[in-house]
Amino acid sequence: MTIRVLLADDQALLRATFRILIDSDPDMTVVAEATDGQEAVDLALVHEPDVVLMDIRMPGTDGLTATTDICSRPELSTTRVLILTTFENNENVAKALRAGASGFLGKDVGPEFLLSGIRTVAAGDSLLSPTATRTLITRFLASPDTDTPLAPPERLTTLTEREREVMALAAHGKSNAEIADRLVLSPLTVRSHIQRAMTKLDARDRAQLVVIAYQSGLVQPRPR
Repeated sequence: MTIRVLLADDQALLRATFRILIDSDPDMTVVAEATDGQEAVDLALVHEPDVVLMDIRMPGTDGLTATTDICSRPELSTTRVLILTTFENNENVAKALRAGASGFLGKDVGPEFLLSGIRTVAAGDSLLSPTATRTLITRFLASPDTDTPLAPPERLTTLTEREREVMALAAHGKSNAEIADRLVLSPLTVRSHIQRAMTKLDARDRAQLVVIAYQSGLVQPRPR
């Protein structure tokens, strides 16, 4: 099945470059381009893309606001947002993750990693393993703020001991293969535990499951 991508970036040259790259992949196609966050939301409602490649800094409605809007709409529940960032504003990136963004890519990312990242997010997984992203998670997600928790801590009681264990390892940026190796399980079993935990906690995807792990106190941030 073809992965349908919406590009949201105010830089025409970058959009053109991303379009050429994505359209060159036989399993992907760019369905629309947006120059600001509001246009990204409007076009997402029209095209219902699988993935929105979203810049944060855009004129008018920024990418953070647009991500929050897209991820809160039931009619876009299958649309995933992949943030483009240079990690210059870590707090905004962390807020985007809380809002439902499924991962992050630097604007200087290589072609193959970009395509791989889009596939990963479209499949319902998250780009949470790179060192820079783990640093973001541990530094900001558990810091006190006024955000409403995605799931009350008591909801964790609905998880089995194994599901909590797998969720905690995922929150530390471990891949399914790494978790499987640590717990002597198959990657498929790990994925099943992740999926069940997501269902029980109403997590949109793996990224939100990680947010819940930190917000609930299941996982503590590493020392800075």
